[in-house]
Amino acid sequence: MTVFEVDGGPRLELPTEPEDLKAGLRDALLDGQDWRAGFSDDICIGVWLWRWWQPALEPAGMSRERFVEVVTANDRELWLWLMGERQWTQFLTALAGRVVRRLPSPARATA
Repeated sequence: MTVFEVDGGPRLELPTEPEDLKAGLRDALLDGQDWRAGFSDDICIGVWLWRWWQPALEPAGMSRERFVEVVTANDRELWLWLMGERQWTQFLTALAGRVVRRLPSPARATA
């Protein structure tokens, strides 16, 4: 298993690429839907990733809602992954770094 970890931050598992979810998101995007307007939970990469990262992030002070906000704010990288311009690992590690930087400062220092 691959793990993302920075000094002072939580340890985040890097799950296998969700091909079905990627296809659904790409189809929705190509159909003109705006993921920032709020995809349903079944096609939201943030909700999907929260299932993996919640055990590490919630104790560090990040809520599910805040996490989904951080993921959707990373829309350029998400779009590049969906269109095949970024590999899953590139997208995920960049996102993990972004998430860790947005944790409350005391959580980063003690995690």
